[in-house]
Amino acid sequence: MPLHMTKIAFGAKSYEDLAGWYANHERDRSEIRLTTRNRPTRHAELVGGSLYWILNHALVARSTILGFEKTEDGRWDICLEPVLVRVHPQGKRAHQGWRYLTEGKAPRDLDAGEDIGDALPGKLAAKLERLGLV
Repeated sequence: MPLHMTKIAFGAKSYEDLAGWYANHERDRSEIRLTTRNRPTRHAELVGGSLYWILNHALVARSTILGFEKTEDGRWDICLEPVLVRVHPQGKRAHQGWRYLTEGKAPRDLDAGEDIGDALPGKLAAKLERLGLV
């Protein structure tokens, strides 16, 4: 069972911003690369898992992690499949860098035809989750 990770969609104000960033990058190459200072300790477990994006205090989308490559300046690229998959929004506090996410705690993908409007907004979902109501 692969391990997943979460990361804030820094600079994105909406899902459309994030999707637009993907659209701009997928024209250029067969994968999307995110640069990070350090390679995750559990990087081998992450290959085949997904990077889940946090937007407005909720996990909203994911992309499959293809691998990790060292850059010329000593940083690391997280290589992602250039497909953004919407997931059922799940409340998630903001954090710096990345955090690991196990399979059992990862949100499910939205079904074909399922509207994102059927789900609660991230901040509300997070509050209800803290209260044990969802």
